[in-house]
Amino acid sequence: MQLDDLYRRVIMDHYKTPRNRGTFEEEAVTIDLNNPTCGDKIQLQLQIEENRIKAAKFVGEGCSISLASASMMTAAVKGKTVEEALEMAEQFSKLMKGEPIEFEYEDIDALSGVNKFPARIKCATLGWNALRKGVAKSQQQE
Repeated sequence: MQLDDLYRRVIMDHYKTPRNRGTFEEEAVTIDLNNPTCGDKIQLQLQIEENRIKAAKFVGEGCSISLASASMMTAAVKGKTVEEALEMAEQFSKLMKGEPIEFEYEDIDALSGVNKFPARIKCATLGWNALRKGVAKSQQQE
């Protein structure tokens, strides 16, 4: 199996069986974002306690790239400090620019080929941008 095939399978796995899909019954920071270019929409919810992302969930509609990326992001940031999560978002931006970045949560590496398709970068970064906005919103509420 070639690496591209493996990456495609990982992306499709996250798209078809997303991790952390849903909403919280309890209080959470909620961010709604959309990508008007292609119609992707996401609602990200974060539970942040003592400067740590206790949990993250999302709902949305869109292409396989945007929803798989959101699934990967929520799995990767759970339990991380806010600073660690923001650093991951920064590293993901670098990955989308073609820089060779390795992630602790290896599924994210499957999105490395997206940078070859500039129109799809906004799809892949939608959830990560929601993360940044959610963290900023939570810090304003403190």
